[in-house]
Amino acid sequence: MAIAAIQADHYKIPLPVVLSDSTHGEISAFELVTVRVTDDDGLEGVGYTYTVGRGGVAIQSLIAHDMASDLIGHDADRVEALWKMLWWRVHYVGRGGLAVHALSAIDIAVWDLKAKRAGQPLWRLLGGADPRVKAYAGGIDLYFTLDDLLRQTDANLEKGFRAIKMKVGRENTSEDIARVAAMRKHLGDGFPLMVDANMGWSVDQAVRAARALREFDLVWLEEPTIPDDFAGHTRILSEGGVPIAAGENLHSLNEFEHLMAVNGVSYPEPDVSNCGGVTVWMKIAALAEARNLPVTSHGVHDLHVHLLGAIPNASYLEAHGFGLDNYIAQPLKVVEGYATAPDRPGHGVEFDWKALEAVRG
Repeated sequence: MAIAAIQADHYKIPLPVVLSDSTHGEISAFELVTVRVTDDDGLEGVGYTYTVGRGGVAIQSLIAHDMASDLIGHDADRVEALWKMLWWRVHYVGRGGLAVHALSAIDIAVWDLKAKRAGQPLWRLLGGADPRVKAYAGGIDLYFTLDDLLRQTDANLEKGFRAIKMKVGRENTSEDIARVAAMRKHLGDGFPLMVDANMGWSVDQAVRAARALREFDLVWLEEPTIPDDFAGHTRILSEGGVPIAAGENLHSLNEFEHLMAVNGVSYPEPDVSNCGGVTVWMKIAALAEARNLPVTSHGVHDLHVHLLGAIPNASYLEAHGFGLDNYIAQPLKVVEGYATAPDRPGHGVEFDWKALEAVRG
């Protein structure tokens, strides 16, 4: 069926509490950019992307003014053709960043539409490996007091999580080590614990930190240094002795291929909202499978539960408190450490558009 209309909107989602990490500082709100793709039968697919507070208006404008008109009249089922067309229309102004955020949102909407037309949930349409996925609570909590950090952890355990991630990357690494030690003691031996440095270290700092963190039996150390330093990731993984998760700031299939080719990652971590959409996310997962690597996710857990549920090499789903639960009909639930992709046609995320009007950007 042909695409008849495209609508892009921008919202500013307030967070329940101020969050913090080593790169972005304190974060009080996220920006949400939504895309609605309607075909000539009136069926609608919904996609979205987000920012940590800057750039959302530019993404929405790029979709509305430079991409939407290119889609009108095209067959909505020809996802690869649509992706390739849009990629080459906007690549010159950003082979990543804003352009790929915009393309990702559109691609997600087109896949949602395709799955709805097929009458299938997205996870089943994409491969249907297992809709039940391990989930962890991803805290953005670098500058929380230790008491607040442990209280947040206890609240997440009460919500059903059986794996926890915390932030590291304070100015004094000894403080990070002490906080991780306290968290390990609080959770007990063997409980899945991840730490995330949000690109805050040099390679040498990351190697030293990884060696100091070995004793805490981490599932992984995430984003230990800047995403562009592929050779640095290789050094950290080989010399630090802790598994590495990385990729939330990579924005193309080729970047992921490069990182995996140099043995710089243990857990590839694509974000469907900024890597190029469902189309690229699934290709990254296939590259990882060929290298016998498990895939994890970053953010937008209501979408990623479908993608991880579709593939045979799924690791953990990251669940974030991004504030969207107040604006969608059926938020993701975690039961005894697992999230389950819904059986509703498409990705199943239904926004409360009236409620979103109150936070329109």
